[in-house]
Amino acid sequence: MSLLLAPFQPVAAALGGLRSGLRHHGGRFRVGLAATVAAAAVIGLVFTLERPAPRNVQLGYRGTGMGAIYNARLVAQQLGLQQVDAPLPPSIPAGKTAAQAYKNIQVLQNLDANEFLRLMGAMTQWIAPQAGCAFCHSLKNMADDSIYTKTVARRMLQMVMAINTQWQSHVDGVGVTCQTCHRGRAIPAGSWFIQPPPHGERNATEADSGQDLPAAVAGGSAFPYDPLTPFLLSAMPIRVTGTTALPNGDRSSVNQTDWTYSLMIHFADSLGVNCTFCHNTRAFEEWDQGTPNRVSAWHAIPMVRDLNRNYMAPLAQVFPVELRGKLDDAPKVSCVTCHNGAYKPFYGASGLPYYPELAHAVTMTPPAGSRP
Repeated sequence: MSLLLAPFQPVAAALGGLRSGLRHHGGRFRVGLAATVAAAAVIGLVFTLERPAPRNVQLGYRGTGMGAIYNARLVAQQLGLQQVDAPLPPSIPAGKTAAQAYKNIQVLQNLDANEFLRLMGAMTQWIAPQAGCAFCHSLKNMADDSIYTKTVARRMLQMVMAINTQWQSHVDGVGVTCQTCHRGRAIPAGSWFIQPPPHGERNATEADSGQDLPAAVAGGSAFPYDPLTPFLLSAMPIRVTGTTALPNGDRSSVNQTDWTYSLMIHFADSLGVNCTFCHNTRAFEEWDQGTPNRVSAWHAIPMVRDLNRNYMAPLAQVFPVELRGKLDDAPKVSCVTCHNGAYKPFYGASGLPYYPELAHAVTMTPPAGSRP
């Protein structure tokens, strides 16, 4: 017993000395101590307890602990950031297409010319409200392609239309517009780049995952610091260790589990939710015990990979050097790019019905002689 109590003896001695000193110096110190304890209690309450009391929204069977925790005050703050812009007034049909009215139209050629201008005005509002048309265009020659943002914008229009037509499995019933990601910013939130190994090159037998180097994308945790490159650009298997004592067919390692948890933390932070939004935490691996949200999230993973591989990464040499990553790559999208802390972008409100042209599959056909 004496061995067990030994580590606590210095603490006991210190408390004994404090008590002796208080008796020796009288009531002044008792009052001071009471004030100190009260102040510490107030500080502890202020920084420990949330206000108002969080609400638990049940997501699964009773008794399973499947609840999403929400703080009404924080939700109210998020609501202010999740507002779809009021649509621009409807256009009056021009009676001719954009390609007939204007030069060098490579996307949306068949859109009515006035509706084309209306969409351009909305894009300005969504992406560069301060710079205006000059963000993408030479005001002396609107057909000129010398400004890199015009090339990027064409590809982003195609990307938006691809999401709305090819990835209904994830965005069904809501869809996206340029505002979903940009929200008045030229560079959307959550843009990311491939990260070089944090400790430089390692030898062939040692992998450097950047573990124990807290990174915001992994929620400041000790898990691998870049879960986006392997899962949302490459297709590294998302696996965790088996549930049996022996492998029994599942040869996934603890190392793979760490990578997966890093990605899951990114998901949760991006959507402002906890694990139970998709999973029953008593059995993470069981699909029949999870929620329908897990199915939607499963479709989101290949969707984001597709966007990064086929739309963002090929633009690396289009972006100026100062807007590329350390490895000379283009900015890429992640879950937070669209969600911005909400379980659904804009909490399910959609701006797409006001601009239905963004829900059509349109291919880009460059005019003869134009630059690619």
